[in-house]
Amino acid sequence: MRKNKSDSKGFVFSTNPDFEFSHNEEESETLQPVQQKLRLQLETKHRGGKTASIVMGFVGSTQDLEDLAKKLKSFCGTGGSAKDGEIIIQGDNRDKMLQWFQKNGYTNVKRAADNY
Repeated sequence: MRKNKSDSKGFVFSTNPDFEFSHNEEESETLQPVQQKLRLQLETKHRGGKTASIVMGFVGSTQDLEDLAKKLKSFCGTGGSAKDGEIIIQGDNRDKMLQWFQKNGYTNVKRAADNY
């Protein structure tokens, strides 16, 4: 194991032998589906012209975010990822995702304006 690994804040190396990266990322408690305020958005920026459906506004732990992303990817039959508090699903699957959210108790899900 390397002693001085980089972290998400850009620190790469320290000359101090006692230096430790502080990981102050607190996991927030995951809200119930009816309490979540999610926004579905379509993006093509920085994706080589390909479209992606983005789920924004999820409040909860990273593990719960990844689990939700896995369920959405499976339902939509496509790839994607969960990072930086967002779920990215390949392609324009907003209608399918909205249908899945409504079926699973997420009542406060809105489609945002398209962001081309």
